[in-house]
Amino acid sequence: MPVPITTGTVLHDRYQVKKIIGQGGMGCIYLADDLRLEGRLCAVKEVEYDRALPPEVLKEARDQFEMEATVLGRLDHPNLPKVSDFFSIDDRDYLVMDFVPGRDLRELMMEAHQNDVFLPEEDVLDWASQIADALKYLHSQDPSIVHRDIKPSNLKLMPSGLVKLVDFGLVKLLAPGEVTITVLQGQGTALYTPLEQYGGDSRHTDARSDIYALGGTLYHLLTNQPPTNVRERFLNPGSLPKVRELNPEVSVRTERAIHWALELHPEDRPADTDTFIKALFLEDAPVTKPYRNGYQQPRLIRKAERILIALAGSLMAFSLLLTLLRNF
Repeated sequence: MPVPITTGTVLHDRYQVKKIIGQGGMGCIYLADDLRLEGRLCAVKEVEYDRALPPEVLKEARDQFEMEATVLGRLDHPNLPKVSDFFSIDDRDYLVMDFVPGRDLRELMMEAHQNDVFLPEEDVLDWASQIADALKYLHSQDPSIVHRDIKPSNLKLMPSGLVKLVDFGLVKLLAPGEVTITVLQGQGTALYTPLEQYGGDSRHTDARSDIYALGGTLYHLLTNQPPTNVRERFLNPGSLPKVRELNPEVSVRTERAIHWALELHPEDRPADTDTFIKALFLEDAPVTKPYRNGYQQPRLIRKAERILIALAGSLMAFSLLLTLLRNF
């Protein structure tokens, strides 16, 4: 675990650390004063690399950080914090973005749970629309950007009612035909991580991976219970309770859209955020099933069934043959 920077430290001759506002395995996120722009608060995200990495891999990772930071600095969307700067100090890299005031959606959900109530569906759908708009913007970039870590604690509700997706910790640039190290890559938060995001092969993640995470986030916000981990669902089909089993006040349309987004196989989910939003607000989503036909477990089950049927047929034939032999 990286050693946090001491309060009062000035980074890059400009950003004075006030306090830690987040911490993870690769570093901290600090609230800092911008000494050049009086009164401006910013969030400074720190990245420290695994010191056991070979030098050539470390160089590639840091080059990737610079490339991604440059791309993020060009983004401009009301539901995303503005990335304003990046720099390196010794073996750590830093990304500077606007500080977003307000409470995150996890806090609001936990408060509702403690009061034995649910967040209003109308509010959750309003937030979903805003988040989807930000994702549509990210996915439409060239190259496309996949966030890979959408969850309630990464969504800040500002006093104005605006929701911002505040952490770019796991973004992935999807350059066609190109395999790169994602500098801030991780597996996401397990509760909201789709099956294809496990294993570290980022070629299999795309916009539908973010749609899964958004569906999992909405599931949690509306039910006060996290969605079942995908690996558990893979082993135990049907282990994910329906939204309305946990919160009967949720509309059937919303339930169906969320479970569509939470399909295990990417091809079974909404193809893009527009399709998902239509399912939430305008058109009924398709009825989902525990597994799609192409998944490995059903394939193995069907193979086992065929083997058992063949064995049963062989035993019946053998029994008939014995009966005939006795009659001679």
